[in-house]
Amino acid sequence: MHDTAALLIELGAVILALGLAGRFAERLGLSPIPLYLLAGLAFGEGGILPLDATEEFVAVGAEIGVILLLLLLGLEYSASELVTSLRTQYPSGLVDFVLNATPGAAAALLLGWGPVAAFALAGVTWVSSSGVIAKVLTDLGRLGNRETPVVLGILVMEDLLMAVYLPVLTVLLAGVSLAGGSVTLLISLGTVGVVLYLALRHGRHISRAVSSDNPEMLLLVVLGLTVLVAGVAQRLQVSAAVGAFLVGIALSGEVAEGARKILAPLRDLFAAVFFLFFGLSTAPGAIPPVLLPALLLAVVTALTKVYTGWYAAGRALVGRRGRFRAGGALVARGEFSIVIAGLAVGTEPKIGPFATAYVLILVMLGPFTARWTQPALYGLRDLVRRPPRRRRKPPPGHGERTEAPETSAAG
Repeated sequence: MHDTAALLIELGAVILALGLAGRFAERLGLSPIPLYLLAGLAFGEGGILPLDATEEFVAVGAEIGVILLLLLLGLEYSASELVTSLRTQYPSGLVDFVLNATPGAAAALLLGWGPVAAFALAGVTWVSSSGVIAKVLTDLGRLGNRETPVVLGILVMEDLLMAVYLPVLTVLLAGVSLAGGSVTLLISLGTVGVVLYLALRHGRHISRAVSSDNPEMLLLVVLGLTVLVAGVAQRLQVSAAVGAFLVGIALSGEVAEGARKILAPLRDLFAAVFFLFFGLSTAPGAIPPVLLPALLLAVVTALTKVYTGWYAAGRALVGRRGRFRAGGALVARGEFSIVIAGLAVGTEPKIGPFATAYVLILVMLGPFTARWTQPALYGLRDLVRRPPRRRRKPPPGHGERTEAPETSAAG
């Protein structure tokens, strides 16, 4: 009973603190994500007041938060739109990989960490955070913007390619040959292919089976199906986030619209818990020694992500402002980067705090770049292009008193 009371008190205080932080961010016109992360640092290991009673709940809640973020993101788009995006955006995916994985690999080699750690750090710098970006796009009201499908196309390609990357990384870290890990790789690719096929060919039947006029039943069925598919995907070495996203695109029409309405508040709650957990898992004392190199790498890869979004949106014939917005939205790194770093810690212990500092910088910077990249760059461009204002000379006679011509009385 005492443990239950402690759990309720601590959980209530955490949720209340998140709510107050969110209201403060709203008054400033900012995304609440950075404040959620700072709250996690303050109450995590080595923080001001570590949380004990709610540790397990927050960990599970964080997983649910990522699943709900990607589910509602998938509900915004149909399976045909996804396939079209993948077909048209694969050159952008190649540019994304080359520009953003290369700096991570080069940094690891320069630090003397070896080729396996270089492969791991390349993944850390390559993959943007689908969870953070989904939340930011929702907060900024940009889900209907023309550049948003481009951003989502890149995120989906990254998430799907994680189904290939993570098994390969696991094999390399274990010292096993790639041939020995081919079975795991084939299972991952087969799982993604099967789910995509079901979403494309039988999406209408799935929507009809899930549909219900009772909001309570719709909530339970959609949430249960999503968590189940996410768990199966995770078991088969595919990201749970990818599974949730594919469930979202499999649902369409009135079912998708109703699910968005009833799941949005639940998503907001557990998304806040996810960002809190991310901060809780970071030990503040391990950050300062690696802060400078992590900061330099963060600056480089923030710029490469901005160019990635600019290039991808340009291929989709999006205007200049939308191209800047797409680039700024892709800057944040998050959940996948932490997973990759966690796997590689056994090979190179320094990669853990380094990746944590790197991700923390960009996960806090990402909401700001998403909001301000386009207006800041346009303001700078206007400042550079604006010619100096010259004082115009007044026309001759301007300011002098003139008198009406005299007329004769006889005239």
